[in-house]
Amino acid sequence: MTDTSSALVLGARNLGGTIAGDLIEHGWRVASVARSADSLDRVRGLGATGVAADATDPDALAQALATATAEIGAPSLFVNAVSASRSTGGPWGGGPVADGGLEGVRQWCNPVAEQCAIFLQLAARSLRTSGAGGTIVQITGGSARRAMPGRGAWAAGAAATRALVHAAAQELREEDIHVALLIVDATIESPKTAERVASTPARALIRESDVAAAVRYLATQEVRGLTHELVVTPAGDRWLP
Repeated sequence: MTDTSSALVLGARNLGGTIAGDLIEHGWRVASVARSADSLDRVRGLGATGVAADATDPDALAQALATATAEIGAPSLFVNAVSASRSTGGPWGGGPVADGGLEGVRQWCNPVAEQCAIFLQLAARSLRTSGAGGTIVQITGGSARRAMPGRGAWAAGAAATRALVHAAAQELREEDIHVALLIVDATIESPKTAERVASTPARALIRESDVAAAVRYLATQEVRGLTHELVVTPAGDRWLP
């Protein structure tokens, strides 16, 4: 059976680790999946079960879920906080559409959409097996809502993620499986972005703790009132409806 206080979080460095820590502080048992030993050590220090796996590999992720279930019980909450783009050079986001060829799409779009599909399928199968419902939260960025010049391939991956989550949300609602897209429409303040946002006012950035609180909100909704898409923005940045 699904344990209503157990969660599987993909990602342990920066945002994933903060989400795991927030859930643990609120009484959840958490297993975190990551490839890096340093990332896993961080979440273990917070009290999570750390499981080494590549979140883009369906077999490895299924084994990670089995390991996590043995440690914390079958999760009722699944959170995807990893980025699956595979940049091997070239401009960030894939570059201009007219100039980028297929390589930008292969690096910045396809891996993102594929990893989202792998995550949704694994989580849905697990929750269906338990028969007790649960919550699936996919995190993405503002590119899911709008494209920017030079980043079309990245935006295409985010848009594909949004479409997959929306479809899954409609398909699984009647089974009491709550699927939600959490769009962080801003730069997240973290060690990863510290150098890039050094001159950006704090109010124009999203804190990792803000995202973690949004995940917990989605995870604790009742089946009679569900949010399938939630957008988080900082007060000090421009908001675009």
